[in-house]
Amino acid sequence: MKAIPTDIPGVLLLEPKVFGDDRGFFFESYNRRAFREATGLDPDFVQDNHSKSARNVLRGLHYQVESAQGKLVRVTAGEVYDAVVDLRRSSPTFGRWMGVTLSAANRRMLWVPEGFAHGFVVTSESAEFLYKTTDYYAPEHERSLLWNDPALGIPWPLQGAPLLKPNDANGTPLASAETFP
Repeated sequence: MKAIPTDIPGVLLLEPKVFGDDRGFFFESYNRRAFREATGLDPDFVQDNHSKSARNVLRGLHYQVESAQGKLVRVTAGEVYDAVVDLRRSSPTFGRWMGVTLSAANRRMLWVPEGFAHGFVVTSESAEFLYKTTDYYAPEHERSLLWNDPALGIPWPLQGAPLLKPNDANGTPLASAETFP
């Protein structure tokens, strides 16, 4: 596994070693020892989530104010544009975002530490998305940062209006969002 730093310290793009031949391919999607050696981190993952979404579905930007979650995310079918926003007030990159394309074809994964809002939009016909999280889902602590907040200026690659659930459509702008120390 290869860890590639991003513009925001702590957020890592991960490339697994893929072995392929005429039969197909094989790779370890997660190996605790390999992850630790590549990143210097040893998160305790407690929950796996799997979603399937159609083109233009935008999920996010989500975070939990208590029971904050670190997330290791990847796409197993299709393609998404994945974005994270630093919500750690003490960070020099507070309020900055970064985005990357994750797909079944590129097999890349993204490590999103605690203290970030996370979201994605499906850019293929459909996509299946897997999350490993370091804390359990706690709906009472879930928050949604406004996906199209002009203060963020994330250039989501949409084809028309996004398909959103109501609390994502009515997310909170960064200026008034609950954040982390």
